[in-house]
Amino acid sequence: MSQQVPVGSGIAADLRRYLQASRERVLSSLEGLSEYDVRRPMTPSGTNLLGLVKHLAGIEFGYLGDSVGRPAAIRLPWVDDGSIWDNADMWATAEETRQDIVGLYRSAWQHSDQSIAELGLDSPALVAWWPEERRETTLGSLLVRVVAETAQHAGHADILREMIDGRAGSDQDEVGDAAWWDRHVNRVREAAERHRPRG
Repeated sequence: MSQQVPVGSGIAADLRRYLQASRERVLSSLEGLSEYDVRRPMTPSGTNLLGLVKHLAGIEFGYLGDSVGRPAAIRLPWVDDGSIWDNADMWATAEETRQDIVGLYRSAWQHSDQSIAELGLDSPALVAWWPEERRETTLGSLLVRVVAETAQHAGHADILREMIDGRAGSDQDEVGDAAWWDRHVNRVREAAERHRPRG
């Protein structure tokens, strides 16, 4: 029988707290940006802010919903039609609104949090899209994976936002003002210049 872990204490509560902090960081990266800026590809592989949100919604529904025997009522078309394997979860179509994708992500949070609250960390899980020899796992293992992936993408979102309008992570103003950051960047640039290849 699966052990029930109280929501307010222990490792489950710690994991949920870190997960929620990263979720909120991801969404904060959208604040104040135009529809174009949240959608436009910022890297050679097309990484974009709204796509990260859409991707993370699917991650939560998949790992902390379907894989733990709690499929959500919300079905994701890009999962059902298989286009997820063509990166359909990594960008917003012109018809998909920011409001819809953010709402989808918030619905995924709620569904995941209910799974964590109702099931124990050692509850069995089965990830259908993993290789057969390692499909069987636990909710706890999947929760760790989701925490790690969300934190990773929160970092990506911070960098994309800085590339768009210069707004860095949440502690930027605590570290220094604009003049401090200018001096810091110049120090980094000068150190790098000493290693620039000379042709």
